[in-house]
Amino acid sequence: MNNQKYDYKFGNTFYNYYGKKGIKSIVYNIMAPEQSQPNQPGMEYVMRPLPIFDNPNYKGSGKLKGKVAIITGGDSGLGRACSIAYVKEMAKVVIVYLNETRDAMDTKNYIESIGGECLLIKGDLSSRKFSTEIVDKTLKRFGKIDILVNNAGVQYQQDTLECISDEQFDLTMKVNVYGMFYLTREVLPHLRSGASIINLSSVTTFYGDPQLIDYVTTKGAIVGFTRSLARNLALKNIRVNAIAPGFFWTPLQPACWVKEKIPSLGSDAAMARGANPYELAPTFVFLASTDSSYVTGQVFHINGGQVMG
Repeated sequence: MNNQKYDYKFGNTFYNYYGKKGIKSIVYNIMAPEQSQPNQPGMEYVMRPLPIFDNPNYKGSGKLKGKVAIITGGDSGLGRACSIAYVKEMAKVVIVYLNETRDAMDTKNYIESIGGECLLIKGDLSSRKFSTEIVDKTLKRFGKIDILVNNAGVQYQQDTLECISDEQFDLTMKVNVYGMFYLTREVLPHLRSGASIINLSSVTTFYGDPQLIDYVTTKGAIVGFTRSLARNLALKNIRVNAIAPGFFWTPLQPACWVKEKIPSLGSDAAMARGANPYELAPTFVFLASTDSSYVTGQVFHINGGQVMG
């Protein structure tokens, strides 16, 4: 599956890449050693090192006071960082997750330890009926919905298009696109003026990763969905934006890539490193708050200079 060889020493910044054209030396900061996980979307608690999801120096100022946010995949990775930042800004959060119960409970316990309020909802976003359940439980607990973050997703590494099975393509589309569509449609009647929808695309949409063809297809669809829905809802003052992250150290990475590739992730960013989830949290806050009251239909690139323009 992968004919590339990687030499590295964890904690060092020197890295040798052996490809078809010989040795290419790259200097960058390695975030993690080789590791893998057998199932999507991955578990955060077994990662080494653990992702950093909270910046202790980040002090909330009530930007989301009284707001209620639904965050898919909010149990770990970027979703966990988003959930915690929203709680620091005095929002109440609903965390939707598939089967990562330990991660979800860890996030809930952390939120409660800092004085926040959190509702966990377990289920499969690819099922249309689950979206109805999410909305019903949210309204029953909190009475309203102000923010929707469509963050959950899956990605699978395959070398060629022929390696992508019908089952994989179908699952990737259903989780990444159908799930977003179902939940957004279900939430929309309950949103009022000033509400915000935030969708997660990817930097890969803009350079086309050759080993993530189906995943990139879904992330491109998310950009189109974001722009069209933003225009559709603009006069209702419901803003719709997307974030296209570069490499962040989340469970999605070891659950997707062959273990040998893990140390090289982030090496092609101008900053020569990957990022931890807490570094994206302020963007989630900005797009959910009135700080971005004149921002809609946009894609925010948080990628360390991996793609520019």
